[in-house]
Amino acid sequence: MSKPKKIFGTDGVRGIANIEPVTAETALKLGRAAAQVFKNLETQSRGRGRHRIVIGKDTRLSGYMIENALSSGLLSMGVDVFFIGPLPTPGVAYVTRSLRADAGIVITASHNPYADNGVKFFRADGYKLDDRVEAEIEDLVFSGRIEDIRPTAENIGKAVRIDDALGRYIEYAKASFPRGMTLEGMRVVVDCAHGAAYKSTPCVLRELGADVVVFNNQPDGKNINKDCGSMHPQHFCGRVREFRGDMGIAHDGDADRVLLCDANGALIDGDDIMAIAALDLLAQGRLVHQTLVSTIMSNAGLDAAISDAGGKVIRTDVGDKRVIDEMLRGGFNFGGEQSGHLIFRDFSTTGDGLVAALQVLRIMCATGKPLSQLANCWTRFPQLVTNVVVREKKPFEELEGVSQLVADAEAEVKAQGGRLLLRYSGTEPKARLLIEGRDAKVLEKWSQKIAEAIKRQIGA
Repeated sequence: MSKPKKIFGTDGVRGIANIEPVTAETALKLGRAAAQVFKNLETQSRGRGRHRIVIGKDTRLSGYMIENALSSGLLSMGVDVFFIGPLPTPGVAYVTRSLRADAGIVITASHNPYADNGVKFFRADGYKLDDRVEAEIEDLVFSGRIEDIRPTAENIGKAVRIDDALGRYIEYAKASFPRGMTLEGMRVVVDCAHGAAYKSTPCVLRELGADVVVFNNQPDGKNINKDCGSMHPQHFCGRVREFRGDMGIAHDGDADRVLLCDANGALIDGDDIMAIAALDLLAQGRLVHQTLVSTIMSNAGLDAAISDAGGKVIRTDVGDKRVIDEMLRGGFNFGGEQSGHLIFRDFSTTGDGLVAALQVLRIMCATGKPLSQLANCWTRFPQLVTNVVVREKKPFEELEGVSQLVADAEAEVKAQGGRLLLRYSGTEPKARLLIEGRDAKVLEKWSQKIAEAIKRQIGA
């Protein structure tokens, strides 16, 4: 039997816009398939009328093309469409719940360059789809089983534009910050990456009283993530020092992640934020089951800090979706990734860069401590992450000498209490190598050997 076609990756559908699978033709089929699946999940729509699906997007030029194709597919299956325009991915998830829609779709390639784009789906409750539902959509895209379903006349869907979606998300984000607490007297430097948060994050911070200095908030469709935002934190860290900010905030293109910077210009990544927030929640007795959920990419020092405070860390595979799945299984309320996806389930159903930043600001205000002091709550083990751009994702065991190098490296770093992880990115043509241990020179030695072996055989 031929292998089933697959278009969903670790976080929805993603690729170069106008090249399969991110084409208008496939987007049309995705819309039709998604409409059929969501209608079957709940035969009665949440609004008691026709089923309704929200469509939001980031600021990429290709978003217009995909938005129109997706909506055409949805409408052709008798589903109404709510257009909400550019909004952070967590904003789309929230507005889906707020409008009592049956599903949400966000058109984004997150932190990728502007030439890429993608499609992510949310259930009616604002959580991402599980693998089973994604598989059903994929099957309908390629099988042709719904080609004969053609509503006509009044049964065709209707599209409307929701004008207050941005305002709804702004009020939701503000509600995650304690009532009566203010950011007055604080200066916050924000890098919006010319992405979906170019309006929302500065607005929320200003309405909470902060003095806000904003950069990269003029999207033109082609400048999203370009030498800015969380993918290029060195730029915004310099600006935090230049403008004497108390904290810097940098988003990626769809603002589901955040990196921070302290007043000294030091980068604060997702592991730092998890340590700060988890220890604060533990101290307040608000970390459910005293458990933090992180991925295999997080530093081992995080486990040590949480353990010393009476908590524990559960590890998942890479991807905020995997983190959320584990949080739902165990009923946990906080988790995240080193890359800056932070999920505060007390407020949000997905990674939300703005809500995460507000939680750190809350801790700064409540304790009176600067971010640099808060970040000293844990000790990071030496860790080296190496990315190798590849032309194909050939199994590592089929690459000459790589498996042996990995085995030898693991033996040495594990003897020091460290670990090694080699995998392919689910969203980019890259092999990612993580080595962690107590001796930085050992990490550098093995990283160089393994990366060179991979590059020599399948490097781009």
